[in-house]
Amino acid sequence: MRTMTMIAIAASATLFTASSMAHCPAFQGNTSSGYDKTTGSLSGKFVRTGGYSMAAPAKPDIVDTAVAAGSFNTLVKAVQAAGLVDTLKSDGPFTVFAPTDEAFAKLPAGTLESLLADPDKLAQVLKYHVVPGKLDASAVTSMTQLSTVQGSPLAVGDIAIAKTDIMTSNGIIHVIDEVLIPQS
Repeated sequence: MRTMTMIAIAASATLFTASSMAHCPAFQGNTSSGYDKTTGSLSGKFVRTGGYSMAAPAKPDIVDTAVAAGSFNTLVKAVQAAGLVDTLKSDGPFTVFAPTDEAFAKLPAGTLESLLADPDKLAQVLKYHVVPGKLDASAVTSMTQLSTVQGSPLAVGDIAIAKTDIMTSNGIIHVIDEVLIPQS
């Protein structure tokens, strides 16, 4: 008897899809639901969960992405020491050529310590790694040089990009395997 009841329940169960919800009175004319009648799908910035709307998770910004990656600890420390955290958390957009911890380790002995002791000089070096705008790899490689936030041009041929197009809420990160030092 128990098996028969389970089969009857399973046979009468209804699968609700986005298109079947179009006929549900709760979704008709309800623009906050995120249901798009033209495509027959749920979309938008809000996700409906148990009768409550909640914002879809936002992408992290450049700084939070670098922190979460775990391979930019030295860069994050330098950005903090140079007082650039607020700038790189702002709306941007920015393209950042982010040296890894290994890239900082390749600097001559004493160079990193010297830069960390001089926040103004450190800020100039870090700003040389930042370009205004959101430039993906195809945009970068189509140019011969880039205008940095620091003010000096950066020759694209001088950049050894290890990983491209890490998207953030306020720009894009390209991972590089060396620290770029602007010509004085």
